[in-house]
Amino acid sequence: MEEVRNGLLYTESHEWIQKTEDGAIIIGITNYAQREIGDIIFVDVPKEGTDVEVGDEFAALESVKTVAPINSPVSGKVVKANTLLEDAPDTMNSSPYDNGWIAVIKLSNPEELNGLMNADAYKAKLS
Repeated sequence: MEEVRNGLLYTESHEWIQKTEDGAIIIGITNYAQREIGDIIFVDVPKEGTDVEVGDEFAALESVKTVAPINSPVSGKVVKANTLLEDAPDTMNSSPYDNGWIAVIKLSNPEELNGLMNADAYKAKLS
């Protein structure tokens, strides 16, 4: 069974979102996504201060078999990028929910989170 964490929100394209206390979200890719992509060898993390809209490509992953764009599930401003991934991209494979997060985005429209899946809905999608 695929690891899906309760308390997170999920997108159709296999990103996870964790809400923070200050109205921002942390975003990463799910365990399912990292397994499908394969061994990640490069991560193009977003620049801090970048404004993103829903659907904008804001990061990209490169594996031995593909290049995968990461599109933002929310609108807002990138307030922190996980620069660890620049030197250790494989962290996304070994720790997708903990150390392999991509960015923190300060939401400009929190209502956009309403369209995302909870853990139960995401598990149902995977089964």
